[in-house]
Amino acid sequence: MISVLNFDIDGIEPEVGAPSPERLVSGTPEHRTWNIEDVDGALFAGVWESTPGKWLVSYDEWEYFYVHSGHSILTSDQGDVFHLKAGDRLILRPGFKGTWEVVETTRKDYVIRL
Repeated sequence: MISVLNFDIDGIEPEVGAPSPERLVSGTPEHRTWNIEDVDGALFAGVWESTPGKWLVSYDEWEYFYVHSGHSILTSDQGDVFHLKAGDRLILRPGFKGTWEVVETTRKDYVIRL
């Protein structure tokens, strides 16, 4: 096993999906996910992109992400609002609940640890 992994999505077919209907708040967002790394079902890394829409989120895992493009608004149940644009980085901890709204199609790198 090589100890270095390039974050390159060329040649990877994206998984296409959407928020489940019970989580959807507005719009018809479509997600595309390029999974680059999956370590024993406990650590995931890749690239995620979504078209505009808004849905409920609830995190049981840690997620670090870096936004490459677009504009999203992450709002916690406590009312904290984060406008996410190119160059922004964030760590979401287990227990975060709120909404994710994609205003302009957003692309991010992510690392998730269960």
